[in-house]
Amino acid sequence: MRLSCFLALLNDYFEATAGAVLAHGGEVLRFIGDASLVVFPPVEDASPAEVCERALSAAREVRERVRVVNEERESRGAARFDYGVGLHRGEVLYGNIGTPERLEFSVVGAAANETARIEAFTKEAETDIVLSETMARHVDINGIRSLGKQQLRVVGREIEVYALAV
Repeated sequence: MRLSCFLALLNDYFEATAGAVLAHGGEVLRFIGDASLVVFPPVEDASPAEVCERALSAAREVRERVRVVNEERESRGAARFDYGVGLHRGEVLYGNIGTPERLEFSVVGAAANETARIEAFTKEAETDIVLSETMARHVDINGIRSLGKQQLRVVGREIEVYALAV
């Protein structure tokens, strides 16, 4: 794949995924290769359920945007791409991290690591959107199904995870 084609693929991917996050009030903290670190920070007067529903709505929109972009890419002979979304709720530390010459605003903590492992689990589960039980308890459970308790790499405990129905 030529470099310009690869950059076009990444831009299509991020427009579909990060674009949906921004449209639902989420924040994109950084792009990491072909992944995004995003958060849906609590906002004044919003309940945890409202914040979780915004994140879930963004994930549903990611699914639709990726479908449309992949159809467009296919119609012009370009390769389709896959994606995975991991949704989790938990506490993180946030702030500027780095050196005085190169700071980056980011989040760290167990919840950030667990979210990355949940996203990685989408490949094993062969599904595009996976939610943790801490996320699932704050959203309408119609349309999600349990994938059971999973021992995710480096998490150190089992986490019940759910798939968002197609």
